[in-house]
Amino acid sequence: MTRRDLLASGVAAGALSLASWAAWAAAPELKPITGGIVPIGRAERAARLGKARAIMRANDIGAILIEPGASMVYFTGVRWHRSERLTAAILPVEGDPCIVTPFFEEPSVRETLGVPAEVRVWQEDESPIAQVAAFLKSRKLDRSAIGIEETVRFFASDGLAAALSNARIVSANPVVRGCRMIKTSAEIALMKAASDVTIAAYAHAIPLIEAGMTPADIGGMIDAATVALGGSPEFALVLLGEASAYPHGSGQPQHVRPHEIVLMDCGCTVDGYQSDISRTVAFGGATAEQRKVFGEVQQGQRIALAAAKLGAPAGSVDDAVRRSYEGLGYGPRYRLPGLSHRTGHGIGMDGHEPVNLVHGETTRLAPGMCFSNEPGIYIPGKFGVRLEDCFHMTAGGPMWFSEPQRSIEWAG
Repeated sequence: MTRRDLLASGVAAGALSLASWAAWAAAPELKPITGGIVPIGRAERAARLGKARAIMRANDIGAILIEPGASMVYFTGVRWHRSERLTAAILPVEGDPCIVTPFFEEPSVRETLGVPAEVRVWQEDESPIAQVAAFLKSRKLDRSAIGIEETVRFFASDGLAAALSNARIVSANPVVRGCRMIKTSAEIALMKAASDVTIAAYAHAIPLIEAGMTPADIGGMIDAATVALGGSPEFALVLLGEASAYPHGSGQPQHVRPHEIVLMDCGCTVDGYQSDISRTVAFGGATAEQRKVFGEVQQGQRIALAAAKLGAPAGSVDDAVRRSYEGLGYGPRYRLPGLSHRTGHGIGMDGHEPVNLVHGETTRLAPGMCFSNEPGIYIPGKFGVRLEDCFHMTAGGPMWFSEPQRSIEWAG
């Protein structure tokens, strides 16, 4: 069945399922390209725990508390969900971690546990916080500083503070950020694989865009191609025409029209690590103004990469781009027309991670840090252009995960 057949079959444009798009978008030439990846293993996680303990000792932190999410996967391998029933990981400064989870969830939680750990369970009529406190007391950490990972919910941190009145509740950021912000070669390889998938999905889907398509149609094509290539779709934001002037879009109906902008911001995961790449094309040919703005954004990307020097404050990258744009008459600062958002954000297991390439951020750039580079330009009432590729810091400076787009008239 062809795409035209699907659209003619009575299914409303924009309502086609991922499975329907996959019936044609996953063309024979689209084969998985992730077969050679090396998943994060026990040795890597053991090294992470060792580094975390060293940072805890340096910061006089006795243990850290983590809820399900990327940080729990990062340190323990446990892939779980958050609900009103608390599952938590406690990483002590000495010895193995502990997983606290409901009794009936223990077998499922153990399925992805990737490090030696004690598992303590609680019954439906018991308090999970009591189990967390009991573990800390058993390790003689109930009078220590207990670090709380920044996404832990208030009921958990507040409950622990009440249960351990002699403990000091502090931020776990020095530990968690100190580990997760610096990617290893194994993590870099997975992020490169995710970027390769997204670039290949774009290369397949963009030439198939036709007049009248909706954002959902285009996003469905990209997602289907991503699956065929071996990635897991994470997001597919597609902005058409004037909607491209608003970084996260508009609720107004949108359709592809000749000589209007198609802005796509898409990403996927490969073994838990993300890509985040934006491409902007002019369907049916660009106007002189669109081509001019595209060139200015290209230059913005180059300026950002050049400013990403080892030891430089992360905020200086944003400042360099903004100075250039203001010299072109945009802004000033975050005003429109111009660049209304930060130049970039950290990326890894989460699409947005600390720290950001934003004015005032003093964190120094170091090898292993990974960022998006997306200095868009937005002109309200007309259109916007965003070009986004991610890079990682090496001992020799920044290195792209994906090669930047060359032309607003799509050429890969």
